[in-house]
Amino acid sequence: MRRRALACSAAAALVLGACSPAAEPAPIRVTVFAAASLQGAFDQLAAELERRDPGVAVDPVTYDGSSTLATQLVGGASADVFASADLATMATVVDAGLAAGEPTVFATNTLQIVVARGNPLGIGSLADLAAVSGAGADVVLCAVAVPCGAAARALLDGAGVALTPVSEEQNVKAVLTKVQTGDADAGLVYRTDVLAAGGTVEGVELSEAASAVNEYPIVVLSGSDAAQAFVDLVHSDGGRRILADAGFGVP
Repeated sequence: MRRRALACSAAAALVLGACSPAAEPAPIRVTVFAAASLQGAFDQLAAELERRDPGVAVDPVTYDGSSTLATQLVGGASADVFASADLATMATVVDAGLAAGEPTVFATNTLQIVVARGNPLGIGSLADLAAVSGAGADVVLCAVAVPCGAAARALLDGAGVALTPVSEEQNVKAVLTKVQTGDADAGLVYRTDVLAAGGTVEGVELSEAASAVNEYPIVVLSGSDAAQAFVDLVHSDGGRRILADAGFGVP
């Protein structure tokens, strides 16, 4: 009797199993490395890709200075997509044989002077920035090895302005944060970072900004269809609107 009951239970389990819905396939995951200045826009783009295709899941995007990310990739870090804040940094990844395709430029950016709300030091130009720095104000820049630092140095050199910062940061968000928290009086950041700060700081437009425009390239590293879908979304009309709303120029 016990043996018969076990047999019936096993048969019932088989019937129930046959009627159970098939397990949902695991989503295809996409890992993106992106320049720190892209944070707001790329978070929106990642969410949009997942909304359009439930079969794709974008891991939390890794943001940092472009050169830091490139060093990590060349050193063996795994990612499916890389977006840099300049062409030179992208070239190091391509030259290392890591790209699965050709990089394409999807956005541009320019620099502004970032100051505390109300601009208490009355900074209106690069010359003013150098003057307050020489008078003891704390001015911070990105390190010249990262795109925002290279652009800042090109901007200052082109204007014939000499300035020695109190610190050189590894990404543009670090410069912004120091001004936001009062640890610095002013700095040079991308205009997109001033917009993203939402009124916690002010930006001073520069007449020379057009002389140091950063072009942002993106490339697929893994060759996966999901990675290509993210890149395609960045270049799409919807992606361009998100980038333009964040303050980027869109070619």
